Amino acid sequence: MLDKPQRAQIEAPALAGGINRPDLITVEQAKAMSLADMTTYFKDHLNPGQLHFMKLLGFNKVKVETAEGMYYTDQNGRKILDFFGGFGSLAFGHNHPRILAARKKFQDENRHEIAIAFLSQYAAALAKNLAAIAPGDLDMVFLGSSGSEAMEAAIKLAERAAGPKRSRIVYAQNSFHGKTKGVLSITDGPLYRGEFKLLDNNVKVPFGDIDAIRNAFERDPQIGVLVLETIQGGGGIVSAPPEFWREVRALCDKHGVVWVADEVQCGMGRSGRFFAFEHAGVVPDITALAKSLGGGKSAMAAMIARRDIYMKAYGTPKTALIHGHATFGGIGEACITAIEGLNILYDEDLIDNASVQGDYLLERLRALQEKYPKIIKDVRGQGLMIGLEFQDFSQTLPMVLRPVVAVLDDKLKGSLSGFIGALLLRDYDVLVAFTEYNRNVIRLEPPLICERAHVDQFADALDDLLGRGIVRIVKDFVGSQIG
Repeated sequence: MLDKPQRAQIEAPALAGGINRPDLITVEQAKAMSLADMTTYFKDHLNPGQLHFMKLLGFNKVKVETAEGMYYTDQNGRKILDFFGGFGSLAFGHNHPRILAARKKFQDENRHEIAIAFLSQYAAALAKNLAAIAPGDLDMVFLGSSGSEAMEAAIKLAERAAGPKRSRIVYAQNSFHGKTKGVLSITDGPLYRGEFKLLDNNVKVPFGDIDAIRNAFERDPQIGVLVLETIQGGGGIVSAPPEFWREVRALCDKHGVVWVADEVQCGMGRSGRFFAFEHAGVVPDITALAKSLGGGKSAMAAMIARRDIYMKAYGTPKTALIHGHATFGGIGEACITAIEGLNILYDEDLIDNASVQGDYLLERLRALQEKYPKIIKDVRGQGLMIGLEFQDFSQTLPMVLRPVVAVLDDKLKGSLSGFIGALLLRDYDVLVAFTEYNRNVIRLEPPLICERAHVDQFADALDDLLGRGIVRIVKDFVGSQIG
């Protein structure tokens, strides 16, 4: 039972002329806000628990004033190289000039945003572009505002197409598909599940284990849907070989299972192909995009499905609005932002660039792995979606200390990646990201405009930092906390 709070009593506002204006912060005041006030308001009104981790990493000391291309600029004029990339949301970097120009023109001409009652030329054009890009017969598009929304639409479509007698969903260990309750049911991990009452029509299998999927299909005739990230982001940048995806396609065809490929993070060219599943030469029944689809300036997401799947679920006037677009699905300025972004992606050869620079980044990191084998355990990824996994803490220490510290490895997981991430920002002006499930992994998802010089800047900084050795890295981190 929750304790009954003592609630303040308020008077109803007068019906006319008596509403007092609250003390509101203006846009210009927000821009000029101090770090102290930012911290107070974040703690009081947003997420005090998250602030704890930001302080631990030193991220709370940065006030971003501007951002352009590959860099943030903070309150001190310091340029911070962005190898985080908003979990893959910044394919075009910060404030790409063509995207800014398209949005300004849209605003200057007073074009319409919300066209719920009418057809929208912008939503129609974006859907047509996505259908032109998508391989095979992926050509029916649902537009939304977030990856979670696109994936909710995907699993609802898949379940309706599979039919009420085949509503069970297979998903993968260490998966991340979103935080809304439907997709949270197929997102692995107790942190996000948070003891919510979730849907139970699902079956979990190890990622990349084709035998486990085959056995699940053969054992349970109620399975009608398979949902997999093509590259697991939160799982630590984990992929599967092309043969696995080809066998997935064959198994789904054999058993009549609808395959949903979650490309929210790995899509939009990040892997060196527009869709990561294209590396295997296969096409799913449904896929989802978000993050970089918004061009770094808007919230935009899309589900793309085979026409026969879509029509089976929503193809009649009676069923068409069962899962229609939400109020902001296909909003005008977000659509033109995505349209311009897709054109930039090809005009500037950013997909090829992701492949080339990704190969070079992997080369530099693997050289560092050879140089620091007691620190770096693994380097993996495709294109500009790369995971750098560090050893458990005990393995970085002299042999005599390892047995003593090994018993603490589980509790210390993520500490080394945290130390390194914090010091990269503090001492080298480089921002990196982390992963949800394997806390020993640093996630690297720089914008697709990344150049060789940016890779060198990051790799040289990491080399210099690791060259300090573990003892000094720990001491330097602890010193930053005291300071």
